[in-house]
Amino acid sequence: MAEHPLFNSSGRLSLSVERGDGIWLYDTQGNRYLDTSAGSGECGLGHAHAGVQEALAHQAGELTYCASPLQCASQRALATKLSDLAGMEGALFAHSGAEANDSAIRIARQFGLQKGITNPAILVAGNEQRGSSPDAFASVPFNDIEAIRELAATRQDVAAIMLETIQGDAGTVIAEPAYLKAVQDICRDQGWLLILDETQSGIGRTGSFFACQQYSVLPDVLTLARGLGNGFPISACLTRGEAAEVFFGSAHASTVGGNPLGCAAALAVISALENDHLVARARALSKRVMEPMRDYLEGAYYVREIRSLGLIIGIELQEPCPELALLAKTQGMLISVTAERVIRLLPALTMTDSEADDMAMRLIRLIKLYMADERKRPRR
Repeated sequence: MAEHPLFNSSGRLSLSVERGDGIWLYDTQGNRYLDTSAGSGECGLGHAHAGVQEALAHQAGELTYCASPLQCASQRALATKLSDLAGMEGALFAHSGAEANDSAIRIARQFGLQKGITNPAILVAGNEQRGSSPDAFASVPFNDIEAIRELAATRQDVAAIMLETIQGDAGTVIAEPAYLKAVQDICRDQGWLLILDETQSGIGRTGSFFACQQYSVLPDVLTLARGLGNGFPISACLTRGEAAEVFFGSAHASTVGGNPLGCAAALAVISALENDHLVARARALSKRVMEPMRDYLEGAYYVREIRSLGLIIGIELQEPCPELALLAKTQGMLISVTAERVIRLLPALTMTDSEADDMAMRLIRLIKLYMADERKRPRR
């Protein structure tokens, strides 16, 4: 029998949790931890949200599976609601962001084939390698519109461009407003599909329901995942225009994607976001957290930049900080460090003002402790 049967694919902490409540997680010893990432952004309403619990329990008593040739009410309702919120026309459901993005890639390739491109390529803006065939992708730097223009002038095999509105795992890098608008214009001029990956930035976290709405950009394909089911596995690939007409019949399906339980959870999440005004709340909480961060950390020799859009917050240090997550655990906090040096905050949209203040000050003390900074007064 294996001593540690779980495959360690994501650098697991030696921490076994058994329950959650809002922004708090509790381990099997009863210790409490402030979860600054709401899982990994999945639990935007906080852990064990009552509305999601109720929706799942009710749906489990009615219907838990609907075979793909059939339809169910919760699936239709969710497809309609998401399409209306995003200005899209159709939805494909799956379980994870990877699956939603795989659907987007398949759409782009089929779109290219239908245009007569023998081997359609997808232009990826950023550092992430997508898919298993590198020849099917071309990469350009994120936020570099000239690189896209140069590629558009030399390649005739591009069918789509795919990018994150906010690069999450690459270090909370936020798209510049002029950049996204220019990308949209190039796509229209070239006849490319614009695919926006909002598997992390969608579902109200940025202070709008979808981050691209703050840029007045409407993609052809929009992918969603984290936060959609508040921890229950569900993702969506939304389409419009020509992208919505690519698949037909059984050309693309998921065996249990968009199952009634996942759809019920997602509908409960959307209901809470709307009824509790949590999208606007994300903007207010962001301001509340950012003010002390800037007061105490901006100008410190060890901080390169603090950036945010709503409740996606990145604190980039000058040097890698591999031990910071372990130190945070000893201080009763769970944090995420991406791109070696960026502390990424994805807290629950439901946290109270006092919890937001507590999180900000705990993190400030943690960073100062890690950097041996004894300064007690704000820097601003």
